[in-house]
Amino acid sequence: MSVHIKICGLSTSETVAAAVAGGASHVGFVHFEPSPRHVGLKQAADLREGLPAGVKAVLLLVNAGIETTAHAIEVVRPDVIQFHGKETPEWIALVRERTGVETWRAIGVRGAETLDKASRYRDAADRLLFDAPPPQASALPGGNGVGFDWTVLAHHDHVLPWGLAGGLTPDNVAAAIRATGAPLVDASSGLESAPGVKDVDKIAAFCQAARSA
Repeated sequence: MSVHIKICGLSTSETVAAAVAGGASHVGFVHFEPSPRHVGLKQAADLREGLPAGVKAVLLLVNAGIETTAHAIEVVRPDVIQFHGKETPEWIALVRERTGVETWRAIGVRGAETLDKASRYRDAADRLLFDAPPPQASALPGGNGVGFDWTVLAHHDHVLPWGLAGGLTPDNVAAAIRATGAPLVDASSGLESAPGVKDVDKIAAFCQAARSA
């Protein structure tokens, strides 16, 4: 099985190049001001412009309104919109229908019951991204560097393509893939030297570990 790799929260051409060189299939740009990984739409568009064919740009939005979402898609032209807030299946389905852009929905996994509830996105999202729920004190819905119990995914009957996020690092990604059978892995804070500052060596090591798993 060839595992897809998403490196999220990129903000410089150097780190985008490191992700591409490492074999990432997706690179993510966070447009959410409270996040230390936030990038403006023009910056995201410039970074997206340099991507080679075959590497998809993912634009992460959190509870963005109609005008913000439409403007972001127009400026950045992402291959994928990742919804990481409280967006409903109806809203995600509408965005996909009106724009034709691939849609992902991030889900904070608290247990097996979360996976069952996620099935309501069956006709709305193209992929579910299973992440750790945010710590109570965090203002960020993701990118908190925490994981969850992977065993709940081991024998789950997935209704949609999916991916694994939440606390993944170069040191644990291979074990995570073996434990869950994840077809896609997504890392952000685990590849940083400081909040929002990606480390090119950690990006390379993560990609190598994921590919070797």
